[in-house]
Amino acid sequence: IVYNSIDEALAGACDLVEVTIFNDGRVAVSDNGRGIPVEVHPVTSTSALEAVMTILHAGAKFGGRGYAVSGGLHGVGASVVNALSSELQVEVKRDGKCYRQEYRRGIPQNAVEEVGEASDTGTTTTFLADQEIFGNLNYDFDALSQRFREMCYLTKGLELHFEDKKSDREVTFYFEGGIASFARYLNKNRPVLHTPIFISKTVNGTEVEVALQYNEGFAETTFSFANCINTQDGGSHLTGFRAAITRVINDSARNLKLIKEDEANLI
Repeated sequence: IVYNSIDEALAGACDLVEVTIFNDGRVAVSDNGRGIPVEVHPVTSTSALEAVMTILHAGAKFGGRGYAVSGGLHGVGASVVNALSSELQVEVKRDGKCYRQEYRRGIPQNAVEEVGEASDTGTTTTFLADQEIFGNLNYDFDALSQRFREMCYLTKGLELHFEDKKSDREVTFYFEGGIASFARYLNKNRPVLHTPIFISKTVNGTEVEVALQYNEGFAETTFSFANCINTQDGGSHLTGFRAAITRVINDSARNLKLIKEDEANLI
């Protein structure tokens, strides 16, 4: 659900996301994006909102809002959460109106209803995880906070407020510097050699951002992401980065006469 809001932020249509865990176990995710479309979709003959919430691989693109960059889960996020929730309610503010639809274990309980007027836009999804599946589910505040922190580093200019009313804890993340701020955060307790180096480029429709900062230590800390998903096992993007930085450092060292042409590489 949060990834849907992140997609809106990556598209420049949202700058605030709020996640709240209530005492009864309900979770609400709210954003100030454009709001999920509610018009009848010609393929399903149902509301685009209902299609997003009940059909696998529908996602926001199903509503005609394809994203150039997506941090989502390939259209299975919202529909799976809905199917695994004993109760779920979606409220959409869009085109000056407020709309609502409720579900039980993924089954719509009513058609999308217009319930009032709205002066702003956005989507709020409130769900209760099915206890018959998950038992008494306790959300890990620290683990979720870490993930939300990463999301905000990867989505420059996004503010995310997270509150757990059960544990009486809350935190707000906002990083104007994006992943350059992430590099500073990782080095906050280490002597650094320079300010973060930040590189951003788009090649053949693929957007790449890199931030790096050397410190005085010998241990390496590397994080890599693809579409805002933490790729803990690396991948071709990380392999390519390592190869590129190795080549650049060795070539620069030779150009600056720090090593001779016939000497071994620095790294």
